[in-house]
Amino acid sequence: MTMQPLEPTLETFQNPLALYVAATRPAFLTASLLACLIGLAIARHDGIALNPELAAVTLLFALLAHAGVNVLNDYYDALNGTDACNMERVFPFTGGSRFIQNGVLTPVQTRNYGFALLFGVALAGLWLMLRSAPQLLYVGFAGLFIGWAYSAPPFRLNSRGLGELCVAAGVLLITAGTDFVQRKGYAAAPFIAGLPYALLVTNLLYINQFPDRKADTAAGKLHWVARLDVQQARWGYVLIVTLAYAWLLSSVVLGWLPVQALLALLALPLSVKAARLLLRHAAQPQQLGDAIKLTIAAMMMHGGLLALALILSKGST
Repeated sequence: MTMQPLEPTLETFQNPLALYVAATRPAFLTASLLACLIGLAIARHDGIALNPELAAVTLLFALLAHAGVNVLNDYYDALNGTDACNMERVFPFTGGSRFIQNGVLTPVQTRNYGFALLFGVALAGLWLMLRSAPQLLYVGFAGLFIGWAYSAPPFRLNSRGLGELCVAAGVLLITAGTDFVQRKGYAAAPFIAGLPYALLVTNLLYINQFPDRKADTAAGKLHWVARLDVQQARWGYVLIVTLAYAWLLSSVVLGWLPVQALLALLALPLSVKAARLLLRHAAQPQQLGDAIKLTIAAMMMHGGLLALALILSKGST
């Protein structure tokens, strides 16, 4: 049996830089990294000559934004007591970073750090806007608002059953924004290419809510996993998986994506295995670790293979 990683303590971090990096939950930032790669790949596929400098700053922009959202989510979940009362968490995947609960950072330090990261996002976004086109402001503003309002009052969008929509929209905005910076204009292509990946990232949120269900319900964080009976809620994962791969297949059949994009279907067995584990253990949170890992693996494999397929199929449809 694989041992569960130890939760963070103040003694764990002798280096302050390592502490603040770890507070952003860096392993989860790969979701934004792959969203950027898909955006760059679709621009390249459409014949756009990529600007490495703009690509690097865009990636920084996306990672800072995701990091800031993660940190602020910890802060707001500490305020409403969700993470403190979460006894069924599967660390490090669910139940927050535990930095506040274990005394590594205070709530005030966490709040200030989160907003400092978002300030860095604003600076990077303004630079990118000046180098591409003013319309990038719409993508940046929408992304920051969604990330903040996801857990912050008075909106608390996840508590209103809108968390999945927020995640899908946020990932799509990263892909579309990355493409925009290179293309210097909006196009449908990044939304078409990015949607299956965005749905698989959404499923990571969805499955992570099962171990957190009791604590979230007690704190009034009423996402769909909390609103539905467990036996009903588990089918939501299957629905999202089906939509993701059906969209990919349909996009290829309709000629919106090159046939090489079907390479991303190689991630389907991982999603199916994760779904089967969730269907079996939805009411047993401590048994969901492997299903969560498979969800992450499917997300990363799909995103990486899709980006690779788009680059290799440059100029063909």
